[in-house]
Amino acid sequence: MQISARYQAVYEILTEVFKNERPADNVINDYVRQRKYIGSKDRRFIIDTVWQVIRNRMKLEFDIKSKSVRDVLLCYLKNEDFDIVADGSEYGLAALTKEERQNLKNLSDEVYPDYVNDECPKWLYEKIANPALVKSLNAKAPADVRVNMENRDVVRNKLKQEGLFFSLTPYSPYGLRSEERINLNNCVAYQEGLIEVQDEASQLASVLSDVSSDEKVVDYCAGAGGKSLAIAAINHNEGLIYAHDANWNRMDVIKDRAARLGIRNIKIIKNVDDCDFDKFIIDAPCSGTGTWRRSPDAKFRLTQNRLAEIIKVQSEILETAYLHTKHGGYIVYITCSILAEENENQVLAFAKRHNDIEFVNHKQLWLKKIDKPYVFDDERFLRFSPLVTDTDGFFFCMMRKL
Repeated sequence: MQISARYQAVYEILTEVFKNERPADNVINDYVRQRKYIGSKDRRFIIDTVWQVIRNRMKLEFDIKSKSVRDVLLCYLKNEDFDIVADGSEYGLAALTKEERQNLKNLSDEVYPDYVNDECPKWLYEKIANPALVKSLNAKAPADVRVNMENRDVVRNKLKQEGLFFSLTPYSPYGLRSEERINLNNCVAYQEGLIEVQDEASQLASVLSDVSSDEKVVDYCAGAGGKSLAIAAINHNEGLIYAHDANWNRMDVIKDRAARLGIRNIKIIKNVDDCDFDKFIIDAPCSGTGTWRRSPDAKFRLTQNRLAEIIKVQSEILETAYLHTKHGGYIVYITCSILAEENENQVLAFAKRHNDIEFVNHKQLWLKKIDKPYVFDDERFLRFSPLVTDTDGFFFCMMRKL
């Protein structure tokens, strides 16, 4: 592809992404899937450029004083030769108008407001009130994988033989980390079920759930089954894990993932009727603010109304867990959010409503399951983040029903 055609593809993808209706990953995947003729080098250039624009969207909009997709892209390209990158050819980016050239000469030289500089919508920036954390969530994330029912060093060496170099994750005993993006379609270890993609914080949540094979366990908001699969692997297919999600269609992929990974002890259920679960695990629907390193476009899709709806649903799910957990059993509450309203405020309010709920000592739990020092500032729950654990933003809390 000519360079101008590459940028036309970037423009077409961004046009859809900037509608703030669908995750950028989905938009990108649909675009390249429908255009098989795009070669691998062109595809990588296009995708990398799209993510660069998204990660700098607010600064670009501020500089050009416009939210127009084309204006933002032209601002991103301001130091390029526009006769080349926007040549107006049949498949290329349209040539600049006189007005556009003038606009690029008049780019703002104002100092960025803090929320713009740190690439976060103002209302969220003020709510988070931690500039360093916001900034860390706009950096690229490494690629973490979980080793599945095999020796981690053996699998690491097999990946090395494929030309894929991983280090050990700092905390998870099952994790491997690459600073480079990996193509799983060409990875034999992935195809053979030796590894599964999973951020280290999510791996740790599975480990810290401390599920034993003789416990009756439900993964209530299982989605695509990441934590169910991890817990099943940790227990080497012993015991039984019930997997449930309100969106029944989301669970279609669990069977295929389980088959590739050799997992046989997950039972998908449409309704949760029993009231005697030893462990009721909630991977709660949330804002996803902790995943911005991987999904920087998500911050633009989140609204205050949507957040309020999510918080209400989380509270309702906790009440469901209370009803279906036996006395002496445990409720595990997990989010991939960094917002207090979804995390500590949520579980503290839940515990206040029920005088037979107590928090597990998370320092003791951590030292029991993880052979690393305790790095958190509270023993009632855990707050993972790029700053504290070099992971996605995650929240973990285990509570016991007396």
